[in-house]
Amino acid sequence: MKLPLPALFAAPLAFLFAVAIADPDLLQDVCVADLTSGIKVNGFTCKSNFSADDFFFNGLAKAGLTNNTQGSRVTGANVQSIPGLNTLGVSLARIDYAPGGLNPPHTHPRATEIVFVIEGQLDVGFITTANVLVSKTIKTGEIFVFPKGLVHFQKNNGKVPAAVIAAFNSQLPGTQSIAATLFAASPPVPDNVLTKAFQIGTKEVKKIKSRLAPK
Repeated sequence: MKLPLPALFAAPLAFLFAVAIADPDLLQDVCVADLTSGIKVNGFTCKSNFSADDFFFNGLAKAGLTNNTQGSRVTGANVQSIPGLNTLGVSLARIDYAPGGLNPPHTHPRATEIVFVIEGQLDVGFITTANVLVSKTIKTGEIFVFPKGLVHFQKNNGKVPAAVIAAFNSQLPGTQSIAATLFAASPPVPDNVLTKAFQIGTKEVKKIKSRLAPK
């Protein structure tokens, strides 16, 4: 079963208006982001002129390509694609999963995430700071919440594609993929740090780094 587009946005949007905004409150009606400005602030500087297009984005209407190593694709609808979101403290994303696809363990340092399944079925979970796994299988029309900053994942163990709409209480939640953060950082995390942390040998560290290196 696949939900029509108008219906699939209802739950994430309801969440956005129900939770406390994580980003600082705005001090004016709008502050459309000037993404080309060289001035660095906590967010983006405001454009002097804006239009309706600064508040519009159609990138979530169709599925993203999942023909990659992880078998998943995240399409963000944040301030970087919708400048009008600047200072509003909300954003969305669409995540598509091929059969067997994984959105690997990662965190969002600036936002809580809530996902609404629009197609298929997913095994999802997050890990608490006490190292407790909280997991569940969710299907079309169902919702799951990932608390701010906690490591979490989604896996499509089904034989058909799956997709979710994700909502965040931040205009730019940020994403740190655990594997890529540790094994593909630039400059690299020293091998002796990773060998001790993961209790593996240098050969294994170098092998993982080579697989995760940017193509």
